[in-house]
Amino acid sequence: KIIMALFRTLGRIAQVSGQNARICAFMSRRGYADGGVEMSFTFATPSESFYSDAKIKQVDVPSLSGDFGILAQHVPTLAALKPGVVTVHDDEGPVKYFVSSGTVTVNSDSSVQILAEEATPLDRLDMAAIRDGLSKAQQEMSSATSDKAKAEAQIAVECYEALQKSLE
Repeated sequence: KIIMALFRTLGRIAQVSGQNARICAFMSRRGYADGGVEMSFTFATPSESFYSDAKIKQVDVPSLSGDFGILAQHVPTLAALKPGVVTVHDDEGPVKYFVSSGTVTVNSDSSVQILAEEATPLDRLDMAAIRDGLSKAQQEMSSATSDKAKAEAQIAVECYEALQKSLE
């Protein structure tokens, strides 16, 4: 019995060692993100395409789980975008866009896709119009009587606040 138990134990150790070897082999292929290498980038809304398979160095995105930067060889990721600024770093320098919501997908081949519900370059935004919209949304939120109206007004306030913050 002791010998059989010893063989079973040795068999488990060999099995775990094999799994560890496979994990180590996978991890050795995966490296750190590299800022010197360019990646393929697509960024679009339903009505406009900003980048289509362009070569960029980095993109910074606002996600529901926190803001993060993406370089070539980034770990594959899928994230939901929150209202905020997407910054694209290419050879000409950083270009900033405001996005309302959407998704960002980072693939294992270092390609990145951002599909936004709405997006606009920051230079197209009007601070006076944003302040007026925020004021109206805050009034709607304070006068809302139903839960639905309160939720819609709260979303509008959060969007206008994010727009205002993006221009500061």
